[in-house]
Amino acid sequence: MIDRSKMLISVITPSYNRAALLPRLYKSLCDQTCRDFEWIVVDDGSTDNTKDVMASLTSDNSMAFPIRYIRKENGGKHTAVNRGVKEAKGQLVMIADDDDLLPSVAIDIIKKSWADVDPQPSVGGIAGLDINKRTGGIIGSGLPEEHILCNAIDVRYKYHVTGDLKEVFRTDVLREFPFPEINGEKFCPEQLVWFRIAQKYSLFYINKPIYIAEYQTDGLTASITRARMRSPRASMLTYAELTTYRVPFMVKVKAAINYWRFWYCRRPDTVIPPIRHRWYWLKPLGWGMHRRDI
Repeated sequence: MIDRSKMLISVITPSYNRAALLPRLYKSLCDQTCRDFEWIVVDDGSTDNTKDVMASLTSDNSMAFPIRYIRKENGGKHTAVNRGVKEAKGQLVMIADDDDLLPSVAIDIIKKSWADVDPQPSVGGIAGLDINKRTGGIIGSGLPEEHILCNAIDVRYKYHVTGDLKEVFRTDVLREFPFPEINGEKFCPEQLVWFRIAQKYSLFYINKPIYIAEYQTDGLTASITRARMRSPRASMLTYAELTTYRVPFMVKVKAAINYWRFWYCRRPDTVIPPIRHRWYWLKPLGWGMHRRDI
């Protein structure tokens, strides 16, 4: 029997109407060379047969690794992540989207890499590279070194790493920095929380792939602008905070423009996140981008 109270990693999958894709992710978890993990699927109010598919996977699992299925009302991916983090029993949390996969050595790499830095209290987790499922290549530039210990802001603007990365955070860190849940909004950029975490914690970046991403035509990545327009407060909050961080000036300028871009999407009941007056001169450029969006 597996001791469910001593998992190193909780793999959390927020899912909405992706029943057909879940068995593929499940198979990649079954193929892991290290089984020191649990799988938590948080169903964000699906209207398809997700519940039946998960019942079938759970019954066929034969205790290869613990599986938990949690259903909640639809509130957006970030609310499903929050729920999964609350339920997690692992020391670390890895978010695995329902349309993606894990390389067979992913959990093993994470476990061995974490052993190199744990239990340093200033290290909030580790991060590896993503593979593009369609091309088989690394997404983005990769790291300039085999290992980098820095925060999520410096890895982008000091080390100039581009492309998607796969973060694996300490569970207590994600509980300390949950995604804000805003009434009437169903999207929150990960960057908002990752950069908040960066103000307090570093990550141990490894130049190895631990995730395989496949971007669906109906996924969040494909419709990111529409998602941001429908969630203006979370979008404005992300860009307003970015203007206050130690990032290059032009990054702040672009952030301020985007702040105003989504400011024009606000509703009468939207609580407007403040931005410094020094950025008001960029409001017309934000209006131009908003007009292009619509």
